[in-house]
Amino acid sequence: MINFTVGPVQSSAEVRKIGAEQTPYFRTAEFSEVMFENERLMKEFAGAGEKSRTVFITGSGTASMEAVVSNTLTANDKVLIVNGGSFGQRFVELCQIYEIPYSEIKLNMGCTLTKEELYKFDSNDYTAFIVNVHETSTGVHYDIDMISEFCKKNNLFLIVDAISSFLADEFNMEELGADVMITGSQKALACPPGISIIVLSENAIKRVEKSTVKCMYLNLKSALKNGERGQTPFTPAVGILRQVNARLKEIERAGGVSSEIKKIHGLAEDFRNKIKDMPFEIVSESMSNAVTPLHPLNASANDIFLRLKDEYGIWVCPNGGELKDKVFRVGHIGCLTTEDNDKLIAALKDMQRRGLI
Repeated sequence: MINFTVGPVQSSAEVRKIGAEQTPYFRTAEFSEVMFENERLMKEFAGAGEKSRTVFITGSGTASMEAVVSNTLTANDKVLIVNGGSFGQRFVELCQIYEIPYSEIKLNMGCTLTKEELYKFDSNDYTAFIVNVHETSTGVHYDIDMISEFCKKNNLFLIVDAISSFLADEFNMEELGADVMITGSQKALACPPGISIIVLSENAIKRVEKSTVKCMYLNLKSALKNGERGQTPFTPAVGILRQVNARLKEIERAGGVSSEIKKIHGLAEDFRNKIKDMPFEIVSESMSNAVTPLHPLNASANDIFLRLKDEYGIWVCPNGGELKDKVFRVGHIGCLTTEDNDKLIAALKDMQRRGLI
């Protein structure tokens, strides 16, 4: 199988090799050194400040989304949420659960956030702003520079879910004034799912320290305290954290973040150029390098997903709900090549010749 989804994605041989090893005991100085290195490289790759910290949660990206909302926001906040798809909606639901006052900027499928729409909320006593900078469900990549400018102007605490765009698109926490960045092990980090990662600015750490969280597992105060000794409060996904370490060092050796972004951009451009004359419509007004969202003009998106999987040995990323038959997504992250793109294009053209798309 060739995997063109947006997570889990294909891993390098080095990462896969670690997955086959016996899992070591982790309450040791050796594992602490691995975790210190993970934190250092994550801070570097996120463009975070020297006094920032990194927390590694054993759980999916949603676990870190919930941890951030419950540990950094309170009923005294007034939050503005960009809701342009499944994951923007998830932040809305989290604020509802934790009874945090919010407003949402509701966007139609595939539509980006415009300056005109954003500045309707200017000078309205908001205290925080939440955006999943790449709405993975529709493929829209929001203008984070515009959002940063707005948040600086209004002195807003900025939470950015970069789960599917970290390492695929330019992002620098310190320059953007972002207080929180969230990502996950199974996206461009190209490791198995199971670890989500939170990078906290100095300002965010202060919020965490003042928070009263009625949760044991997602208590970031406890996570930060244990992180001082290179450990986690509870048993983590030890094997995946070792794989994350290998992958971070792999990226560092290859030239760092800029090199990784350039590679993913090249794969995305190659695919998009090769599909121009095919019966698909790109549904996003503003795309990440990480994924290309496609609306088939003559077929069901879900049927295409199933045929590629069952008949050609290729995974693309399906959608659920109202997007199930409208949009499928082709990912460009993970251990992929332009030759892999050619195999997907060949399969799609064969389906076209058969009258299936």
